[in-house]
Amino acid sequence: MVFALVLLALLGVSLLGHLAGFVAGLMSWSGASSRSGLPLQEVVVENQGARDKIAIVDVEGMIFGGYLAPGDGSMVEVIAEQLRRAEKDDRVCAVILRVNSPGGEVLASDEIARAVREFQETSGKPVIASLDGVAASGGYYVAVPARWIVASEMTITGSIGVIMRAYNYRGLLDRVGVRPEVFKTGRFKDMLRGDKAESEITSEERAMLQAMLDQTYERFAAVVQQGRARAARENAGAGRALAATWKELADGRILTGTQAYEHGFVDELGNFQTAVERAKRLGGVTKANLVKYKLPPSLFSFANLLGGAKTQTVKLDLGLDLPRLNAGLPYFLYLPAVP
Repeated sequence: MVFALVLLALLGVSLLGHLAGFVAGLMSWSGASSRSGLPLQEVVVENQGARDKIAIVDVEGMIFGGYLAPGDGSMVEVIAEQLRRAEKDDRVCAVILRVNSPGGEVLASDEIARAVREFQETSGKPVIASLDGVAASGGYYVAVPARWIVASEMTITGSIGVIMRAYNYRGLLDRVGVRPEVFKTGRFKDMLRGDKAESEITSEERAMLQAMLDQTYERFAAVVQQGRARAARENAGAGRALAATWKELADGRILTGTQAYEHGFVDELGNFQTAVERAKRLGGVTKANLVKYKLPPSLFSFANLLGGAKTQTVKLDLGLDLPRLNAGLPYFLYLPAVP
């Protein structure tokens, strides 16, 4: 009985805490919605008793343009709003973009990279990219507009390239005696259709898709070249310039942090604390508090806490965690080898 009462008391405290956060979120939303629509709350991560601040913006996991949760905005919107908050706050002297991502959608990666570049241009404040365990493909794409890039020696980065995946299951349909009937307008309306026979996939279709991927890759390469050239000018020789042969390594291969440093893809080897010290130096301060901007608990998350309806999912553990790729979409994505 005593144990049950203690559990009930702890549950009550937890519910009150979440409810208080939710109410605070609603109150901040009422004051912030007219400005941005995303009621971010500032949280102090490390208090150094300083006036100045360094804002930490995380790019974690798969980069995608969809919504994080109902009412929470998309990953791109949240990161862009975090940068806007850092720009408006005169006490923020620099931003650390902490990246731990294998990449993701082409458009979402490009929009985040654009937000990083525009933030520096309009605010005059430097962005220091701190590459964590994995910052490959789109994960590197979003970091390359930064003024300074720090990577660990064992960071997995690089993977500069584009991938598009599609599955053809016509052979399976033929085995079970299923024949697709397709009605369309236009010769190419059913490109990448999964039930096409090999004889139906024309060389024109393959050429069109390859041309699209080649164009997207050239955009990636241009972002790398322009970003690193801009950083080299602003750092006045203090950082690393791209090696003359960098394009030879931009063929989809992954690089360690050490290899990336040797060829000028990153400016410095170190950890997150190294990025903090660099942010102070480039921000012109000797001491700064570390802050983050977070979304408060939403009505959706509060309803889930109270036992709202959830979809039950059964997962099969195969010893690896691969991202789900939508057929027909191009990705800046590093795909680890399957054992």
